[in-house]
Amino acid sequence: MFPLIRNRRTRTNQAVRNLIQETNLSPNDFQAPIFVVEGKNKKEEIASMPGYFRYSLDQLAQEIKTLWSLGIQSVLLFVKVEESLKDNAGKEALNQNGLMQRAIKTVKDTVPEMLVMTDVALDPYSIYGHDGIVENGQIQNDASVEFLAAMALSHAQAGADFVAPSDMMDGRILVMRQRLEEAGYSHTGIMSYSAKYASAFYGPFRDALDSAPVDVQNIPKDKKTYQMNPANRLEAIREAQMDVEEGADIVMVKPGLCYLDIVRDLRNELTTPISVYQVSGEYAMIKAAAEKGWLDEEAVILEQITAIKRAGADFIASYFAKQAVQLIQ
Repeated sequence: MFPLIRNRRTRTNQAVRNLIQETNLSPNDFQAPIFVVEGKNKKEEIASMPGYFRYSLDQLAQEIKTLWSLGIQSVLLFVKVEESLKDNAGKEALNQNGLMQRAIKTVKDTVPEMLVMTDVALDPYSIYGHDGIVENGQIQNDASVEFLAAMALSHAQAGADFVAPSDMMDGRILVMRQRLEEAGYSHTGIMSYSAKYASAFYGPFRDALDSAPVDVQNIPKDKKTYQMNPANRLEAIREAQMDVEEGADIVMVKPGLCYLDIVRDLRNELTTPISVYQVSGEYAMIKAAAEKGWLDEEAVILEQITAIKRAGADFIASYFAKQAVQLIQ
């Protein structure tokens, strides 16, 4: 058929490229992860995440206003817990006047329409840095699930729109859904970290929250007994399907770029909304390479985010959310 068919005709200029572009980005595609810390007038830059910060509650309010003004309508909250409040059971997580609970209320008081999702996991509260209760050198599944369900209810009572369990314990979605229903929070959604891999890309995040597993004898030094093996693909489909059956409203794939095949697999299998977490290590790599002058930072940000959306994500939790929205606008 050559030269009758020439694909380059539809690449001739920007106008025609815009007309036929298959994947488009808007502020609606982004969720901003937010790190919260105790204190006043604090905006602490995270050393391993240049340009990203921990906010005290007063500064959190200002950041929420900025995000809303840019068109970002959802945040995912994380808290840095003081060492003195940590234990093996995570009791501080249930404190109705705890940092997470106050952060939720701060966001809702500042911009009531902002969609608030909250991290549900024990690692920020744990003396061992694990996502569950540790007993006899093992992370206990069922005891952890019961506690995580109580944590989810506490967040719902504080005003969270969605709880986001990131722990990867078996059966936790069903128990959370049951507890929320029993307490009258049928309107509170669950975004499940369904395919969360035991990735090497989480380091800067753990720096931000001081939540890395500790090196203690007879305690697992990593999270491989509950987070997924990066070599596995079909397992992700099974995990996501089970979470949907148990009551998850949204399923998540984490990390992003190395797992786009998983995103596409879930998109082909499920009609449930899919989120993708572009994680701290992905952020740090781009920032470091751009600082060296090796990459065009803005172009790479948009290329990676477009790839995640193209793979099938409905929205993306990204540390680049604010920057990306400014670029696409």
